[in-house]
Amino acid sequence: MDRATFVYVTYIAAKPEAVWKGLLDGAFTRQYWAHENVSDWKPGSPWEHRRTDAAGTVDILGEVLEAEPPRRLVLTWAYPKDKGRRDRHSRVTFEIEKVADMARLTVTHADLASDPDMHRKISEGWPRVLSSLKSLLETGRPLDTWAGR
Repeated sequence: MDRATFVYVTYIAAKPEAVWKGLLDGAFTRQYWAHENVSDWKPGSPWEHRRTDAAGTVDILGEVLEAEPPRRLVLTWAYPKDKGRRDRHSRVTFEIEKVADMARLTVTHADLASDPDMHRKISEGWPRVLSSLKSLLETGRPLDTWAGR
């Protein structure tokens, strides 16, 4: 079976360390994503994508496969109901490179063929979320990520 992949690249007027922190620090992610990404970010550790509501609902979870701060992070990505079904886990790779006085962030979300619904959601979601991260890092203000939805 073909294993679908989604790639998104953006350039951010920030240092790679700021982009890295922006992706992983819960206090930061809640500002532009309305979620916290929770983990110790060590290879082999679990991670959770938790809502910032009172319930702290986990929408996505997975395992940290690689972490090379501030340039590369690789995670598995799955719905909680699929936690034990590795065949339903996709893989997200964040690559951060210094380019002149900015950072190039490349997000590659792979192995999506087993879940067309996930592919549809992340194809809309990653551009919105990463645009909001870019805005927050560059202007101090996130976008209303889900406006007009």
